[in-house]
Amino acid sequence: MQAGNRFLLLLGIALCSAAQPAAAVDLLSIYREAQGADTVYAAARAAYQASQEKMPQGRSGLLPAVTFAGNTQYNDRDLQFRGAVPGAAAGTSRYNSNGFNVTATQPLFRMQNWITYEQSKNLVSQAEAVLLQANQDLILRVAQAYFDVLLAENNVTLATAQKTAFAEQLAQAKRNFEVGTATITDANDAQARHDLAASQEIAAQNDLEIKKQAMRLIISRVPPGLAKINTRFAPALPNPNNMDSWVDQSTLSSLQVRISQANVDIAAQEVAKSRGGHLPTLDAVASYVDSNQGAGVQGGAGFDSNTKFIGLQLAVPLYQGGLVNSRVREALANQEKARQDLENAKRTVALNSRSAFLGVTNGVAQIKALEAALVSSQSSVDSSKLGQEVGVRTQVDVLNATQQLISTRRDYAQAIYAYAINVLKLKAAAGTLSDNDLAYVNQWLEK
Repeated sequence: MQAGNRFLLLLGIALCSAAQPAAAVDLLSIYREAQGADTVYAAARAAYQASQEKMPQGRSGLLPAVTFAGNTQYNDRDLQFRGAVPGAAAGTSRYNSNGFNVTATQPLFRMQNWITYEQSKNLVSQAEAVLLQANQDLILRVAQAYFDVLLAENNVTLATAQKTAFAEQLAQAKRNFEVGTATITDANDAQARHDLAASQEIAAQNDLEIKKQAMRLIISRVPPGLAKINTRFAPALPNPNNMDSWVDQSTLSSLQVRISQANVDIAAQEVAKSRGGHLPTLDAVASYVDSNQGAGVQGGAGFDSNTKFIGLQLAVPLYQGGLVNSRVREALANQEKARQDLENAKRTVALNSRSAFLGVTNGVAQIKALEAALVSSQSSVDSSKLGQEVGVRTQVDVLNATQQLISTRRDYAQAIYAYAINVLKLKAAAGTLSDNDLAYVNQWLEK
């Protein structure tokens, strides 16, 4: 296709819009801004930071625990004897008693603690995948919001152009009716088309405002202008151009699958940990106790005492009311749920991969078909206008051709933006979507 026609084909996206603002920002700039402004991504980062504490928490169950306890109290004791007690003397005494102890416990065999530590590793690994998925989700949300605004702007421009064209046809129809070269039917038809176009323009402007507010939700502002698709844009097929290859890659490396696989591993460890409730525990224990007491009753002397010991402490669970068995059954049920969730995740990413792959491949074909349709539609408008001048075409023919051209331009713009989103969705389904892919799409925009 010649360069002149190529320039015409992009009229529905670039040339049908107003002049490019000098302060227009591109897709990559919006994404960088969203990384610091989007609340959903900020919440994901905070959740990731919180998950990093799972590792030290799990490791703490394998390390020594040291506790310190102290006490001091004032005692007021009144002692009275019943009956005759030789040599015993009743009376009241007041004295202080103080003490403290330091105890250190080192787990030697606690299977549940060890499994908890191993679980923490999987939890941290899963959290990393969740954060990566949140970043990919941010890329897709930014791209969707960006191209939604561009499409909405394009639709406003097309609706305005359509209303202007129909207004011209309405004025012409009225003039022709006044001079007797057209019927009132032609004027009424042109009036109906013009009124409908005015309604569509209002709807398009409303939709544009909604799309801008959707972008505000991500970056907390509405940019004054966005860079548009340039005239050098050329869609390309996926690499590799094989659906099964993308499906296979998605079921292996998709972040959604990785997260679900981690849940399966964690659930299996939870089963082992619950069964560990039947096992004995063995700890090494060391303690130092220091206490003192003031003089007591009957002139008794006070005392100071300190005790030190080190030893082993064994605990064997015998019966806990069925608690352990119940927890094992619960863990087994959760493990089965995790397995089913993993299978569903694999099927879902496979479906997403196929859908995005078809969106890219069919998008290329659709864009090329609409390029040809744009040329044909423009020729139809020109021919209808010329035919109307020589009397072989009617006012309705011109209106229909104009409406078809506007509709084709709208479909062409929508096909290009849908293609761009599907390119990113295909990478996301495969688990490889990154900033570089967004930069690749960003190259299609006017600088």
